[in-house]
Amino acid sequence: MLALAVGSGPAAAQVAPAGVSLQTVAAGLANPWAVAFLPGGQFLVTERPGGLRVVDAAGKVSAPVAGVPRVAAGGQGGLLDVMTDARFETNRRIFFCFSEPAGAGASGSSTALARATLSADARSLQDVQVIFSQRPKVESSLHFGCRIVQSADGNLWLTLGERYHRKDDAQKLDNHHGKIVRITPDGAPVADNPYAKQAGALPEIWSHGHRNPQGATLGPDGKLWMHEHGPQGGDEINVPQPGRNYGWPVITYGENYGGGKMGEGTAKAGMEQPLHYWVPSIAPSGMAFVTSDRYGSAWQGSLLVGSLKFGTLHRLELNAGKVVREQKLLEGNGGRIRDVRQGPDGFIYLLTDSRDGKLLRLQPGN
Repeated sequence: MLALAVGSGPAAAQVAPAGVSLQTVAAGLANPWAVAFLPGGQFLVTERPGGLRVVDAAGKVSAPVAGVPRVAAGGQGGLLDVMTDARFETNRRIFFCFSEPAGAGASGSSTALARATLSADARSLQDVQVIFSQRPKVESSLHFGCRIVQSADGNLWLTLGERYHRKDDAQKLDNHHGKIVRITPDGAPVADNPYAKQAGALPEIWSHGHRNPQGATLGPDGKLWMHEHGPQGGDEINVPQPGRNYGWPVITYGENYGGGKMGEGTAKAGMEQPLHYWVPSIAPSGMAFVTSDRYGSAWQGSLLVGSLKFGTLHRLELNAGKVVREQKLLEGNGGRIRDVRQGPDGFIYLLTDSRDGKLLRLQPGN
């Protein structure tokens, strides 16, 4: 296992991007958070304030899709990830996650996962049903996590932040803070989850000890890959295994905001080491594997990670499950990269997080 900080060793070597550029597909999006792909070259884009938009192949942005439930928009909360079901072309089902406000007479919010049917004209959501709600709801507008991944068997992983003020909850199994959960498309815990039969543990939990995971994807190996924000330094990439503890807030390669030790150090028995980490932080969001040949054979198998802090795109070369080289792309592009996806056409698409956010296509060189 290799864990290298940016700026230390050959895995951090910076190589000038050769012939890649950005093409704007659509602009005028309000803090876009996630993009999914629809048939006919269309895109489905979430906006953090609560809008769901369809972008057509020519880049025209639709009016807001009707039927989105009320979201707790503010801070890091709002309408967050979205994905289409693997059988979307026959069932038109989508899944999306958002910061869900408490009901009448209550306060707080939590990450929730909903499913719905996108109408044939793509103007509304039908049969909207919340299938999972993070417990407990708390007074915080931070660290919702909220990336969705569907495995080959149709089940769903959902990444959940520890809500910042409740970081110690990440080490406890009686709550959903700082966890990855695994559920069926109906919202039930998957029967063979690691804590399904453990008294006092929530049966949805897949792994724990996470901080704020804002990137997740299904790897070519069929496994879940994810990354999570560190505090000040110590952003991590992990390949979460069932029942494993990933250490937060006990171990981290970061430090307290403003300086000072966080936790007990960088390692402890019974807690997993990251596959890769960054010091200083890049504030990662969005991630995707390159499996197409659009960018040449050298890029195939690479893992791409967006940076909110620097607006850069990080390309990680892997060998036998280890990071062997890191390339920093798009320096000086000026946009906070929120999402990174490979489309059905093999191109890489990015979202920039701003009030006038953009959907961008990464264009290969000639």
